[in-house]
Amino acid sequence: MAQMNMVQAINSALDVMLGRDPRVVVFGEDVGYFGGVFRCTDGLQRKYGEHRVLDTPIAEGGIVATAIGMGVNGLRPVAEIQFADYIYPAFDQIVSELARLRYRTAGDYSAPVTIRTPCGGGIRGGQTHSQSPEGVFTHVCGIKVVMPSNPYDAKGLLISSIEDEDPVVFFEPKRIYNGPFDGDPHKPAVPWSTHPKGEVPEGHYAIPIGKAEIVRPGKDVTILTYGTMVHVAEAAVQLAGVDAEIVDVRTMVPLDVDTLCTSVCKTGRCVIVHEATRFSGFGAELSATVQEECFWHLEAPIQRVTGWDTPYPHAFEWDYFPGPARIVAALRGVMEAR
Repeated sequence: MAQMNMVQAINSALDVMLGRDPRVVVFGEDVGYFGGVFRCTDGLQRKYGEHRVLDTPIAEGGIVATAIGMGVNGLRPVAEIQFADYIYPAFDQIVSELARLRYRTAGDYSAPVTIRTPCGGGIRGGQTHSQSPEGVFTHVCGIKVVMPSNPYDAKGLLISSIEDEDPVVFFEPKRIYNGPFDGDPHKPAVPWSTHPKGEVPEGHYAIPIGKAEIVRPGKDVTILTYGTMVHVAEAAVQLAGVDAEIVDVRTMVPLDVDTLCTSVCKTGRCVIVHEATRFSGFGAELSATVQEECFWHLEAPIQRVTGWDTPYPHAFEWDYFPGPARIVAALRGVMEAR
């Protein structure tokens, strides 16, 4: 075991799979010689050569189209989209080609493609480097959607994604890539932080796709969340003085309905937290699922704490970013409901 942050864990996963399977190819903008803008592919081109780890033009549609061709012809490509904000030029390739391939060929062809992309805000990236578009892809049949919240999960889930026979869009919350933080650097009194380092095995291991994790047991209320917001929720629970059970969804598609609903049926209350915008965000699907499966166990209306329904603001980032105060208010609200 080694102490790793998320960048190191992702790099380790890619290293393990490149060494383990000669069909694995890693490519994207600046991933080769430079090692990626966040250093997730640092050193891999030097170790495995330019034919296994390669740079591409700034052409997201072409990156994904190339990955599809590679996958159909027996390779296991891992394509990086440098920021999730720039995945939209590849949207048609992902939705119309990659996601439909197995279905429209009646299983004759598959494309085991993994698309890695950093997502979310909290790094002062403004509206074009801070988006959380995971909910868009959960609506598309034929692809799996993953977002880890810690280094151990990041490595195990990325290995599972690369080994999977179906395409996976793998979102990496860049706010927790490198190190601990305490809210806005210009507001040091913000009482929350992440715990981005952890014990990670150096070799091969896999975490099953489609399985949520209870990161904090509790009996009063269930918090359903994922990515960076897992850590924010943990800080909020300490402030609220509520015995909350925190469930890290981890994989949005396929969704672990059993774990989520078992928790909500036990506590009778539910707060859903995500960084993406509220309207038609993935929290709406979580809310609908809980309402359908747990209705007779609910003691209060389901609450959502999310980003605003606006473009991601640069000047008001820490108002947009769901912080502990907003989660605390939701927790107290559901606890006081009768």
